[in-house]
Amino acid sequence: MAGAGTPGHGPLAGVRVVELAGIGPGPFAAMLLADLGADVVRVDRPGGPGLAIDPAHDVTNRNKRSVIVDLKAQDGPSRVLDLAERADILIEGYRPGVAERLGVGPGACHARNPALVYGRMTGWGQDGPLADRAGHDIAYIALTGALGMTGRPGEPPAAPANLLGDYAGGSLYLVVGVLAALHHARGTGTGQVVDAAIVDGTAHLSAMIHGMMAAGGWQDRRGANLLDGGCPYYGTYETADGGYMAVGPLESRFYDTFVDLLGVPELRPAHRDLARWPELRERVAARFKARTRDAWTAVFDGTDACVAPVLSLREAPAHPHLAARGTFVDHGGITQPAPAPRFSATPTSVRGGPALPGAGAQDVARDWDLPRPAEGAP
Repeated sequence: MAGAGTPGHGPLAGVRVVELAGIGPGPFAAMLLADLGADVVRVDRPGGPGLAIDPAHDVTNRNKRSVIVDLKAQDGPSRVLDLAERADILIEGYRPGVAERLGVGPGACHARNPALVYGRMTGWGQDGPLADRAGHDIAYIALTGALGMTGRPGEPPAAPANLLGDYAGGSLYLVVGVLAALHHARGTGTGQVVDAAIVDGTAHLSAMIHGMMAAGGWQDRRGANLLDGGCPYYGTYETADGGYMAVGPLESRFYDTFVDLLGVPELRPAHRDLARWPELRERVAARFKARTRDAWTAVFDGTDACVAPVLSLREAPAHPHLAARGTFVDHGGITQPAPAPRFSATPTSVRGGPALPGAGAQDVARDWDLPRPAEGAP
């Protein structure tokens, strides 16, 4: 019987990926590749890095298999190079130069496999004045201007967890990059290095905003623009029970529906009248404070007013729309987001739970035609 991480579902079935274990955007990128059907082998270090949780609950390691390799041991680098020789993609998230010092850098890997796509995931990139510095998501998005756009004016910028930098600006750009490079490698037989820096990806995400700023349609300060909370009909409002509603009826026909259902139809003319926006914000806030979140949800349900309740992480899976689509799934006792996006011909699924360190060694050796590790050996 094939191991849990063995490919067979999804458009990347048959693609082999080596992930040199780390935390944050690298594992998430490898999870996305695994969700899409790739056979991902995570190379864990003995007692190596991970989230400060039970590995059995680390969803970013689902659909993978794990082997343990001590890269500082005499045979460590050669074991990784054996994997790289048989792989299509390798992902690492070390600081610049570390993989080379460990003997598993691009040069060593390409000597064994010229078609390998070598993906490098860092915050600052492989070069530049900060390349060798430590950092985390919040610092990366701070320098790009993205963090400075979040939050209310006069208050500190709001930290968007690690979703904007690590995962959007980092993991997703790494996945786009390695898949593009894989397409090139399959056409030419030549692999390459993909330098995915969170600062580059996060800056790229703000392309539209930079265009709007150049055109005079965006002010370079928080809470003064259409999409950053400056507009009274694009933001959040507190309800009577301490909940919140998200409001976004930007277009006129949606705005008209919004104010009608809110019970303030006389505010229709205030839509494009910036001088009336303070009044509009005050009136809208007062109306939302008059009822509970669930009551307002019922009012706007099934309409084009572009209003939705702000749900918690625990509440979201039970929302009727998300439940109907199967946006969240239960696997191994863990409620988690289902793979995305969706494919008509090569559907994806959660095929296996989080890969426990070293648990896939025997299966990987068999499937990748590697020497079998001794029982109990890392």
